Amino acid sequence: MKVQAALAYARHGIPVLPVHTPAPGGSCSCGRSCDRAGKHPRLRHGLTEASTDPHRITAWWTRWPDANVGLRTGVVMDVADVDSLGGWHGLRHVLGGVPPSGPQVRTGGGGWHFWFAPLGHGNRVALLPGVDWRGTGGYVLAPPSRHASGARYRWVVRPDAGLPTVTSTLEGLIAGPGPPHRDGDRRPGRHIAHPERYAAVALGAEVERVAHAPIGTRNDTLNRAAFALGRLVGAGVLDHATATRELTAAAAWAGLGRVETARTIRSGLNAGSYTCEHFHPIRGLQAETPRSTHDT
Repeated sequence: MKVQAALAYARHGIPVLPVHTPAPGGSCSCGRSCDRAGKHPRLRHGLTEASTDPHRITAWWTRWPDANVGLRTGVVMDVADVDSLGGWHGLRHVLGGVPPSGPQVRTGGGGWHFWFAPLGHGNRVALLPGVDWRGTGGYVLAPPSRHASGARYRWVVRPDAGLPTVTSTLEGLIAGPGPPHRDGDRRPGRHIAHPERYAAVALGAEVERVAHAPIGTRNDTLNRAAFALGRLVGAGVLDHATATRELTAAAAWAGLGRVETARTIRSGLNAGSYTCEHFHPIRGLQAETPRSTHDT
């Protein structure tokens, strides 16, 4: 029963909150048009009411026996929320090339939750491509909650052996950029801890995205990847030749032609680099990715 799971989490000091439940047909128990079916709190004040009080928890699940179980992060644990293969590779890279060693949850949507010792930082959306970080002020669903797909969240590695700490590289990404330098240089990567490693993660994620792009989106995906990496090239944290070589190989794997590939990569890298080098101190990096033709 979900109430038993909620009480067990609370006994370990994790504040718990009841979350809405997916309803048949992809709707939500909240009864409204909802883009987060089964993922938002039932409580009026949301996360701030999360509790470890067994009497309160029992009352909540007596009222809503099928409520999903939400756990407040940043108290006992932080959670890396990974929703893609690229995100998995990126996370493993910043962990020194090894997979996370701590508790692991397979989410109902096919992703992963990896638990770590709390760092004291807040949430970081898109920490890496395909990875969000849930820290102070965040929450995650926990087993045996149910996803809108009908699948349950389930434990793969239970939290019995303690929580691992993150590497300095990963903590640098989570902490985010430091205060701007007096020279006003706010280029991407300038204030990121270990920018070369960050660039390597970004390169790997973009290359994988290009290599597996569906027919009809391949050239546009390549263009966007080249633009994104061009910004890192312009920031001086990624080598132009390396980006070109890796993107060319990924495009060949995806089935794109050599001439169009070379033209698209050159255009995207140059545009991204130009955007970075001509960063406007007020507008920031708001330029859109240049359009390119779709492949057929």
